[in-house]
Amino acid sequence: MLRRNRRLPDVFHPQLPPQTRTFMTQRIEDYALIGDRESCALVGLNGSIDWLCWPRFDSDACFAAILGTRNNGCWRIWPADEDYRTTRRYRDDTLILETTFETATGRATVIDFMARRNGHPELVRMIQGLEGQVAFKLDLALRFGYGAVTPWMARTDGGAHRAIAGPDMVILRTPVGMQGDGWLLQSDFTVSAGETTPFTLTWAPSHEPIPAATSPRKALADTEMFWRHWMNQAAVDGPWAEAVKRSLITLKALTHAPTGGVVAAATTSLPEKIGGPRNWDYRYCWIRDATLTLLALMNAGYYDEAQAWRDWLLRAVAGSPADMQIMYGVAGERRLKEWEADWLPGYENSRPVRIGNAASTQFQLDVYGELADSLHQARRGGLTGNEAAWTVERALTDHVARVWRNPDDGIWEDRSDRKHYTFSKVMAWVTLDRAVQAVEHYGLPGDADRYREVRETIREDVMANGFDPERNSFVRSYGSKAVDASLLLLAELGFIEASDPRYVGTVEAIERDLLHDGFVHRYDTGEIDDGLNTTEGAFLVCTFWLVDAYVMIGRLDDAKALFERLLSIRNDLGLLAEEYDPVDGRQVGNYPQAFSHIGLINSAFNLTRALGKNGHTIERK
Repeated sequence: MLRRNRRLPDVFHPQLPPQTRTFMTQRIEDYALIGDRESCALVGLNGSIDWLCWPRFDSDACFAAILGTRNNGCWRIWPADEDYRTTRRYRDDTLILETTFETATGRATVIDFMARRNGHPELVRMIQGLEGQVAFKLDLALRFGYGAVTPWMARTDGGAHRAIAGPDMVILRTPVGMQGDGWLLQSDFTVSAGETTPFTLTWAPSHEPIPAATSPRKALADTEMFWRHWMNQAAVDGPWAEAVKRSLITLKALTHAPTGGVVAAATTSLPEKIGGPRNWDYRYCWIRDATLTLLALMNAGYYDEAQAWRDWLLRAVAGSPADMQIMYGVAGERRLKEWEADWLPGYENSRPVRIGNAASTQFQLDVYGELADSLHQARRGGLTGNEAAWTVERALTDHVARVWRNPDDGIWEDRSDRKHYTFSKVMAWVTLDRAVQAVEHYGLPGDADRYREVRETIREDVMANGFDPERNSFVRSYGSKAVDASLLLLAELGFIEASDPRYVGTVEAIERDLLHDGFVHRYDTGEIDDGLNTTEGAFLVCTFWLVDAYVMIGRLDDAKALFERLLSIRNDLGLLAEEYDPVDGRQVGNYPQAFSHIGLINSAFNLTRALGKNGHTIERK
């Protein structure tokens, strides 16, 4: 995609006090993702890396400009000639980014990637001259602790630049001469056709020796080989294969390689509404996403990743069923205390900037059903170790049989009073239903008669209290007239047949009430008190759920048209955030969002199968 550079101010004006230094925020979709499957970074269209957490996804950021100003940490490389044009792409089937700058004097490409981790994490930038000469400028401002801590910077005996503060140390190696004043490294350099100028940034604990230098060229070759080999395993075809492959790479990039945990997004506090308070930390692993993640991986042929995710789930929830959380850290950590980084002004002044997530302590009944369904799908998919998994599932089932009548906080993590959410009750039904199937279809030990009795009691309760005959629709919560996008999943879960007029009526009610400008909102924030009293964008996975609902009720033309609309709002690299603002025509929320890409993958498989192009996918029901 060819874009003329939007005129940006100089990165820093050191003569001015920090609060007056100018900064222009890029749109969320202007960023690209690079990563090494343990951490990741966001690279802007203008050549600036404005977000990087080391050494894990949920570690403190050392580049946090996306949530503040460039004084909160960034690394920008850009042409000295301000009248430049930009194109960018990922190398086919990889997470290696190539941003090409064209000026009046030449053309050069910045190759950005995070090397396959072999000890210490490394971020590599290689500037490759293609035609003529291009003069570049570089600014590197490292800020540890989410932009709060300016490190001490010094030259090493080997000529590298070292930044150190507290537990963190970062080393910059490059043949390019650098100048600095203690808080900012800068350089002016020129790249000619045929030349390649490398920069390598390496993190290590500050108490350790400086890591040995590595070869940027070898790191590039190894990283490209890894991604191409991984993508060669994909069982993907059909008209949307390329979109599915890019989403699979994104999902892989958001998977923590050592543990198998899948983080919901790469970022924290990118707003669901620009200027609003709906700013949450999504660098954790949600049980809510479990089944659809598993199906996406298995449908694409990635059973090793599916096994690792299933095993992560079992380790994370091990313990008393009453203590099960809705989310965990990437290694299964439970303490995710929420606090505010009040020195950061937030993305486009969207405050507060939150670190950690208080929703981790909520009671959400639906997560028990989500876990039970994921373990059920693992059995259907032939994953190993299901007998041990049944021990966990059986304890969770007994717990749900005792607590399902209690109100909860709901799938959308409302910060208002607990309610009897219809979807939560349905997921309690799912917990018992999957237990019945485990005993009857897979020969696992358990009291199927008791499970069946509780299951039918829950079903009767939902039909009596969660369905509104006047609207011919299921409702968001007992006693409510409002609908909720999660109700689109009822047929997929097997709670009701897709052909049932009550389900069709629910789909139609969601179309009337929640489908605006071609996108589905989670619920009506103007009607519902969720404790925040502000609007938000359209939650993209909910629109993918409507695609799936259309497929199930036979509206294939509508399903295809809506799916194509969703594809059209991806950025030029195929990436999606959590939400979309159809009024402003821009992506909002944390980015890139695993759930959005999981929705894309599963909807593509569902739609392709329905159109008769592929009969080998695994359905959730």
